[in-house]
Order: sequence, then C-alpha cells, then structure tokens
Amino acid sequence: MKIADHFRELWSPAFGAPRGSMRDFLADSAYDDEREIIQYLLAGHDLFSVMGSSEDVLGSGRTIMGGDSIYSDGEWVWRGDLWFYVRTHHVALPAEFLEWIRDFDYVMPTEVPSSLMEVAKEIRARL
Repeated sequence: MKIADHFRELWSPAFGAPRGSMRDFLADSAYDDEREIIQYLLAGHDLFSVMGSSEDVLGSGRTIMGGDSIYSDGEWVWRGDLWFYVRTHHVALPAEFLEWIRDFDYVMPTEVPSSLMEVAKEIRARL
C-alpha cells in the first residue's frame, strides 16, 4: 500500500513514517494537468467513508466534506481531502503517483474487488 498524501498532519503514526509536513510540499503553482489529476482523485474507489467534514490543516478556515474518507486505485491510497490540497494549496504529490495517474491517462483503473478488499483491511487494521 502506497499513501499518496502521507503527511504528518493527515495520517496517524500507525501508518508509518510520513513524508514530512505538508507545508514542506507546497508548490508555487498548479500542475499543468491539475484538473485531470483532481478528477482522478475524486474518482477513487471508496475504502472507508467518514461522514462530516475535515478542517483545512493549512489554516484557510475552510472545511472539506468527507475529508477523512479514504480512497484507492488499487495501488495507491489517499484521503478524501487530497483534491482540495492539490487545488487550493498546490501540494506536490509523489512523482511515482503522478506517473501512475498519467500512465492511466487520468482514468481510474477498473475496480479489482480482491485487491481493494486487501487494502481496505490493511487500512482498517491501522485506524
């Protein structure tokens, strides 16, 4: 399981060592293909749904509906608020994850229930 947004502000220590603080991964500008990246993130397979909203950890005062939910494409996992941080704060994603998204031409891979179930079990065990 690879965590696309593994920042200390978003994931508990149960998921291992984070990449660091999200503040250290802010880019000066948006990705040229930001819209497609965000569409990919929003199309993720739902692994863990959380009703309610999460507060912007970078201090804008905004809240994100379903931000604590967890999504996957079968290879990577991310929180439901990652799209917001990419769009609003230009958070830099791991190069390997961006390559993965672009290799799939921004289209969410077809659901593979057995692999998604394994990822979901791993997530739930650490929550």
